[in-house]
Amino acid sequence: MRDQRLARQYLLELFGSSTVYIVLLVSSLFLAKAMQPSVARLLVLLSPMLGFGLMLWMLVRQYRRMDEFLRRILLENCAIAAGITAALTFTYGFLEGVGYPRLSMFTVWALLGASWGLTAIVRSVFDR
Repeated sequence: MRDQRLARQYLLELFGSSTVYIVLLVSSLFLAKAMQPSVARLLVLLSPMLGFGLMLWMLVRQYRRMDEFLRRILLENCAIAAGITAALTFTYGFLEGVGYPRLSMFTVWALLGASWGLTAIVRSVFDR
């Protein structure tokens, strides 16, 4: 019963913080198009980070709710994903030095997320 309540709370917080982020992101991109370069435009463009901060806060809350075993698994998956991401981005850095196109920093975040998800899937299959 407690696990169901915590899962429901997690999903509610995840949906809420993600919604705030998406609304701020879409709004900021729409509003910034009509603005001249200024401090106000910069603040509008950075406003989605408030929603990101909510998502980070939600993740920390969820991590603190987990038992020690789940915390260890999550932390190991994160460490493995960070290692994979570091290896791939470092390797691509060498390729950029010989003419490959520069990639956006958003690519690193997507790569980390994909590495983390793939790590979790592989470990769940092979750690049984």
